[in-house]
Amino acid sequence: MPAETVRLTTAQALVRFLAAQYSERDGIEQRLIPGVWGIFGHGNVAGLGQALLQASQTGEADLPYYLARNEQAMVHASAAFAKMKNRLQTFACTASTGPGSTNMITGAALATTNRLPVLLLPSDMFASRVPDPVLQQLEDTRAGDVTVNDAFRPVSKYFDRIARPEQLIPAALAAMRVLTDPVETGAVTLCLPQDVQAEAFDWPVEFFRKRIWRIGRPVPESDAVARVAALLRSAERPLIVAGGGVVYSEAEAELRAFAEATGIPVADTHAGKGAVPWDHPAAVGGLGSTGTTAANALAAEADVVLGIGTRYSDFTTASHTVFADPDVTFANLNVARLDAAKHSAEMLLADAKSGLAALGKALEGWSVGADYRAEATQLADIWRATADECFNLNHGPLPAQTEILGALNEALDDSDVVINAAGSMPGDLQMLWRARDPKAYNVEYAYSCMGYEIAAGVGTKMAAPEREVVVLVGDGSYLMLSSEITTLVSEGLKVIIVIVQNHGFASIGALSESLGSQRFGTKYRYRDEQSGLLDGEVLPVDLAANAASFGAEVITAQSVAEFREAIAKAKANTRTTVVHVETDLTGPNPPGSAWWEVPVSEVSELDSTREAFDTYADHKREQRHYL
Repeated sequence: MPAETVRLTTAQALVRFLAAQYSERDGIEQRLIPGVWGIFGHGNVAGLGQALLQASQTGEADLPYYLARNEQAMVHASAAFAKMKNRLQTFACTASTGPGSTNMITGAALATTNRLPVLLLPSDMFASRVPDPVLQQLEDTRAGDVTVNDAFRPVSKYFDRIARPEQLIPAALAAMRVLTDPVETGAVTLCLPQDVQAEAFDWPVEFFRKRIWRIGRPVPESDAVARVAALLRSAERPLIVAGGGVVYSEAEAELRAFAEATGIPVADTHAGKGAVPWDHPAAVGGLGSTGTTAANALAAEADVVLGIGTRYSDFTTASHTVFADPDVTFANLNVARLDAAKHSAEMLLADAKSGLAALGKALEGWSVGADYRAEATQLADIWRATADECFNLNHGPLPAQTEILGALNEALDDSDVVINAAGSMPGDLQMLWRARDPKAYNVEYAYSCMGYEIAAGVGTKMAAPEREVVVLVGDGSYLMLSSEITTLVSEGLKVIIVIVQNHGFASIGALSESLGSQRFGTKYRYRDEQSGLLDGEVLPVDLAANAASFGAEVITAQSVAEFREAIAKAKANTRTTVVHVETDLTGPNPPGSAWWEVPVSEVSELDSTREAFDTYADHKREQRHYL
């Protein structure tokens, strides 16, 4: 008996398929793809656009459509949503042929770098090639099957081009497999030629049945647990590095219990912040290039480092200098072999929750010495006093950025979410932000993408409407991608956006100065007629007026006291509110205690560059492979 079929276009089939996909972990089942972000153009308006319209009018598939204002932004919103949902849900994103689709590539790179699932559906050229070359088509003289969408390949964890309708069946199933695999997840790209989207096919009805993609918790091998436990028992000064894997696994309780039982201090990465509350006895704060003096001092003398769910970026390791003990040994608990093997580590391949439970059982009765516990506590207390000073500088005439962060931290509840990605604020936040809730801190610092912030506010608020969401954005990032304020307004989402205006690139300006490049090209200024450089008067840019033009309510603060009042008003509001405050471009900044490698010109006619190179060479001598 032939299988039952239904005649649909490829786009209609994809919409129906996506609406029937679910994820499940720990017995909790939820929609894997709860909706589609999109901007329609000539590549998808008659394909996926028609399919989504038909689904909404006939009820044949529950797949709501959300309109973005920028294709990159809708990918950021989807990634932030997935992050908030612990990678158990995400959105699909559809874009038109050509630039609409390639606009998503930066978002794809961010998602894959952060190991966050997003489903990308870029429109493609005609599979038939009959009308070639069509509008926006790249003509490659080397091959006839190359399109601009091939640029998605290196930034996608799975890539396919659907040249015939029936190819969608294996491709869609493969896409769901990758999206729900904690080891492989990232951007998944299915390119959809515009003619194939509208082409009809007799689809097996079985393709549209409800599918539950079960996300398990891999348990560690007993021998691996024993090896890591023995390594820790031999340690006198062990240190835990808590990464995003702790949060995605929902292993916060296990980590806290493990730290309390063993006395091992816990340093965190951006993705792991809040897994242990900032005032927990074991917490020593952020680690690495923008880490606290407490965490970095402990890292410098650590003999065994237990990484949990971390990918060890160069900021975490301070470009391979922060772990300074010549005999330091690593053990890595990670679901991904790629990360578990880093730094020649003893590998514990497992989900963070199940791995910590097993390791805790193997270490029952063992703890670090009392003196080491006391030292870690003392270092953390000293740093907290330093942070208090950064929060209360009374700097003038413009406030320091750290004062604004302090006032904001104090004003927010433990469950309120702060979002940031680029500029000087990630460094200040890693050092100073006091998080008690792992979902209250979303600083994207794997790809550190300027423009992520406001779009991420959209996705975060959609994922957690019950939480107050606060976007921290500098003027540089705001100018790159502020359009999604309109999306917040149109969707009726309430987000607080804090624009920290300092008329330039504070982070790169400071970095430029430290590298001997004298803050060249890092200020927003008129071009000076005499010097020919961009170092004239400040540009008359009114970001507050710009935000108001998008439909947000805007409050301007001139001081820290006014900022406190503005945040209180913004929290009381029921719609998106922008708080605009100016800060000092040059700091003062929190005290640094580690390095980050950015090469300095080896030869130069500038004294500043030659001096910077000498400093760079000194740091390079401290760098090492962890073998």
